[in-house]
Amino acid sequence: MSQKNLSKWLKAVIIGTGIFGLIIFGWLIPAYGASIASMNPEFSHCYWPWLVFLWLCAVPCFASLVFGWKIASNIGSDKSFSFDNAKQLKIISALAAGDSAFFFAGNWALLFLNMSHPGVAIIFAPLVVFVGIAVCVVCAALSHLVYKSAVMQSENDLTI
Repeated sequence: MSQKNLSKWLKAVIIGTGIFGLIIFGWLIPAYGASIASMNPEFSHCYWPWLVFLWLCAVPCFASLVFGWKIASNIGSDKSFSFDNAKQLKIISALAAGDSAFFFAGNWALLFLNMSHPGVAIIFAPLVVFVGIAVCVVCAALSHLVYKSAVMQSENDLTI
C-alpha cells in the first residue's frame, strides 16, 4: 500500500470516527438521557449535568481526531517518521490520559452529588478509564518509536 493510499484510508477512518462520535454525542446520548428522565422523573435533575459532563469528555476525543488528521497528512506527504508525528502522538497520549482522569473524577463527583448510580461508577468508569489509558500507552509507545525512527532517518540523511 502506498503512502498516499494509506493516508486516504486513515483520513476516511478519522472522518467516519468523527461522524460516529457526532451521532453518539449529539443524538444518541441526549435521546437516551431524555428517555431515562421521562420514564424516571426522579432522575430528571441529573440529565443536564451528565450531558454536559459527557460532552466535555468528548472534546479531547475530537481534538485527538484533529491531531490524527495531521499525522495522516504527514504520512501522505511521505513524512511518516518525523519529529512532528512523534509530537502529535505525544499530544494524543496526553489528551487520552487527561480525559481518562477527568472521566474518572467526574464520574465519582456525580456519584457523590447523588446524580449517579453506584453501579455506573464501579463498572462503567473503570472500563472507560482502562480504554483511555490503553490509548494513552499505545500512543506514547508509538510516539517513542516514531521519534527514534526520525532520529535514525535524520542520521541516515546526513550519511553520504
